[in-house]
Amino acid sequence: AHRRQHLVAAVLAAMSLACVACRGGVALAAPPVQVEVHLGAGLPMFTIVGLPAAAVKESKERVRAALAQAGYDLPAGRITVNLAPADLPKHGGRFDLAIAVGILIASGQLRAPDIERYELFGELSLDGALRTVAGLLPAARAAAAAGRWLIVPADAAAELSWVPDARIFLANTLAEVGTHLAGSQRLPALADHDLTPRLVAAAAPDLSDVIGQALAKQALLVAAAGGHSLLLVGPPGCGKSMLAQRLPGLLPALTPSEALDVATVASVVSGGARAATAGLVQAGATLQSGQPVQLTRPFRAPHHAASASAVIGGGAHAQPGEITLADHGVLFLDELPEFNRRVLEALREPLETGMVSVSRASLRAEYPARFQLVAAMNPCPCGYLGDRRRACRCTPPQIAQYRNRISGPLLDRIDLRVAMSSDVAVDVGGTGSAAVSRNTRASAAVGETQPMLLTTASSRERVCAARQRQLQRNDCLNSALSIKQLSQAITLSEAAQKLLAQLREKLALSLRSEHRLLRVARTVADLAGDERVEMTHIAEAQQLRRALE
Repeated sequence: AHRRQHLVAAVLAAMSLACVACRGGVALAAPPVQVEVHLGAGLPMFTIVGLPAAAVKESKERVRAALAQAGYDLPAGRITVNLAPADLPKHGGRFDLAIAVGILIASGQLRAPDIERYELFGELSLDGALRTVAGLLPAARAAAAAGRWLIVPADAAAELSWVPDARIFLANTLAEVGTHLAGSQRLPALADHDLTPRLVAAAAPDLSDVIGQALAKQALLVAAAGGHSLLLVGPPGCGKSMLAQRLPGLLPALTPSEALDVATVASVVSGGARAATAGLVQAGATLQSGQPVQLTRPFRAPHHAASASAVIGGGAHAQPGEITLADHGVLFLDELPEFNRRVLEALREPLETGMVSVSRASLRAEYPARFQLVAAMNPCPCGYLGDRRRACRCTPPQIAQYRNRISGPLLDRIDLRVAMSSDVAVDVGGTGSAAVSRNTRASAAVGETQPMLLTTASSRERVCAARQRQLQRNDCLNSALSIKQLSQAITLSEAAQKLLAQLREKLALSLRSEHRLLRVARTVADLAGDERVEMTHIAEAQQLRRALE
């Protein structure tokens, strides 16, 4: 009898402890977290330990109400939930479902013999419904790599379609999760639904809407073909913003690996079904709509009053900034000199490395920042220096002070710098600038056919062909060529070598400036379909880098 009492006590002690797997979120990583639930004797108390943030502590009330709505009881006595490891900060409502299931298993209300093979994610509403949370995509990728099965909210189906190798089950309520784990009714699997993501080119305004500005258009094509950074300098209304808005339409669709990176960032920032708010998922979908996600290259355009944390990344939890949201896409900075000097200087390292490190007292996070920078600015404070329509009111010291807001090292990292005139640009579609000369305005009004009119469709074909040549030659775009790759990719003709030597001596080119000039010349040659870099390519490359000299 004594032995039987000890055995019963051991069984009861084992039943009062449950462990459910979940994952935390640190930057783009998803470290494993074990949700340990213990039920003990004593006065009713619900405690969560393991470095939980305020949103995690509040899960007590959500779990309490959700259990009641699902037909379960909250055990009487002392409930202790430990989120291990204890030194890892825990944020958000992603642990709600795991905590609720852990309580049910520990109290004997749910028998789940296969719980060890699952990872559970989801925020509980008071009526027992499941809501998606931020960072599900990197968590699903990590769980799939570990060979675990996942139970997630059903509205995360479109987001998690980027992880085809994972075995994912979709639930709408806590009650459905309970019946699935008990083996009485199986949840629908993500693999049962055709939600394969679609990678499409951006539906940007057409390049044919812009009349004139031939040099700026050529710079836009070169920037799109080689992934080069671009600075447009010109008076108000000359079409700087118009051209920048048309760059995404010239870029090819994302590759599968690029799309996975973009979707992962969108998941961390905005969370599943809310990913459209990040401006990355252009056409989101839920399981009910049955439509797959359509993903295009991101286009981010922060206001010049944005802080360094908003643009570069930061905050209390080292969140990603605009340069990470623009990963594999375009970052457009309008009115470049108006940005805070700290913001502009912080762009220098990401432009070189494609990564940004955000450090806080208790956290250091690294984010991708492989963006294509497009910036626009006026030539002077009043904006009308060199304008034929209006006279400039600025003094030389004012102009120098205005331009000095952009440091030499940052300017040196911008591959293309083009000055635009004020009398030959018009947006026929009415979406941007309307500054035109009288002759051009009249031609546009009567619909005259423009010679060699560039369209987005035809230009994208040239850009894609040039990019294909680069990827076949070096497995990267020209803007990312290392010094060794650059020397191997470029064969200069004798005339090109002479012109380069003259430019080196006349302009006192630094090594960085010379290398960037050669990268641009290589892209110009690729657009023309030439294997060797000729003198004309060097000359055109230098012509596209003359603004602000």
